[in-house]
Amino acid sequence: MKLAKAMATVAGLTGLSRIFGFIRDILTAAILGAGPVGDAFFVALKLPNFFRRVTAEGAFSVAFVPLYTEMAEKDGREQADAFACNAFMVMLSILSAVVLVGLGGMPWVISAIAPGFIGDAVRFDAAVQFSRITFPYLLLMSLTALLGGVLNARGRFAPFAFAPVLFNLCLIGALLLSGYFESAGYALSFGVLLSGALQLVWLLVAARRAGVHLRFKRPVFDLKIKRVCKLMGPGVIGAGVMHINLFADMIIASFLSAGSISYLYYADRLNQLPLGVVGIAVGTALLPMLSKALAKGDMEESRDLFNRALEMCLLLALPAAAALMVIPGELITVLFERGRFDSADSAATTSVLQAYALGLPAYIAIKVFSTAHWARHDTARPVKISVVATLLNILLSLILIRFIGVTGIALATGLTGWLQFVMHIRALKDHEAARFDARFKRAVVRIVGSTVFMALVLYCLAQFLPIGIWGLVVLIAAGLGSYGLAAVLSGAVDFQNVKQYFTKT
Repeated sequence: MKLAKAMATVAGLTGLSRIFGFIRDILTAAILGAGPVGDAFFVALKLPNFFRRVTAEGAFSVAFVPLYTEMAEKDGREQADAFACNAFMVMLSILSAVVLVGLGGMPWVISAIAPGFIGDAVRFDAAVQFSRITFPYLLLMSLTALLGGVLNARGRFAPFAFAPVLFNLCLIGALLLSGYFESAGYALSFGVLLSGALQLVWLLVAARRAGVHLRFKRPVFDLKIKRVCKLMGPGVIGAGVMHINLFADMIIASFLSAGSISYLYYADRLNQLPLGVVGIAVGTALLPMLSKALAKGDMEESRDLFNRALEMCLLLALPAAAALMVIPGELITVLFERGRFDSADSAATTSVLQAYALGLPAYIAIKVFSTAHWARHDTARPVKISVVATLLNILLSLILIRFIGVTGIALATGLTGWLQFVMHIRALKDHEAARFDARFKRAVVRIVGSTVFMALVLYCLAQFLPIGIWGLVVLIAAGLGSYGLAAVLSGAVDFQNVKQYFTKT
């Protein structure tokens, strides 16, 4: 499967998940709102997601997938699957212990990650209770991510890409049934737990259909697992440091007025649409392909994969970021302003979204840069970049909140993304596969020009159109149409190249 086709598969299913995610967010805003209970639930949701991203989708995946791909290429699929089976059992044993410890020590955990909740009986107690329900999601989704990595390495991207749809469906169902629970926060917490179980079952079935048969046996810490752990070392620090940014945001926001954590959440949900769809697609599709090309020593294919992935990312990321910065108020008002989410909440969330969107293209490009490091088993350089970026992010947040409140947290995140962008380019200057080719350089100029044209069209139309569902539909259609037209006329999009990358195998 070529890169474009693999990215389209992942992006399409991730996009489907995001559609259900927006339905979920609309219901969440109306039923849960942006108050104390909302803040408590979003803390409970971030906690297992943080550890999952560090252990499974972060450090473990970037260490495991290249090794599994290399082993399948050199030693055969049977040996690679035996390695995957043992890794599954090792992860199951270690994370089961982590979950048990976390459940017992949850009050201390909440005190550490949301110190502003201490003394606030409503937010603190609710966060502890919700987190105890959601924390096992860490184990369930880590195992799911491992199986997803195996399937991705085999070129089967659809099952893992579809798994988040189950997550969103479970939370939508929980919200619709929230009247049967003590609060919507409890309903959502149980929805998270159920979704983890369903996603694991889904991937187990998909793996079995793909010929991967897991055998439950005693985990063995052999040389292969030790090699994964060795590669994970810097990866844990790197992924952990990167996600510490998210926790630093939450810690700082917990000291601000009630609702601040919720504003960050709702704005980030819109920001995550392009970041998730494009970023996840490129990271998921590129890593096994680039690892395989480098394992074969095919530098020409490696360089082409790197440049085309970056080109496709910017083609989608730049206009998305521009739209989020030009018409954020229309998006927030139409999508979220109803029920418990009022106009004041919309205004606060709008400014946060604009600040987040500033760094969106940088963060999507970083997905490609990081993959280039990981594919050649280099997990150390991204760590150094993450450490510097995190320290700067925290410092900027503490400075900016004094002037623009919770918006300062998002602005610091956006600015830090561009710092990482520059640092990654410098770190990859000696990587032969990560050199920009002439086609990419030409494309960047044309993509930027097309984005500027689209932004001007959106800005002018927004001055006259009323805020509402139909006004937003017109704006989105105008944005897509103007950008598409400019991209085609400028040559930023070449249909011959697009056809080539989707039809060749």
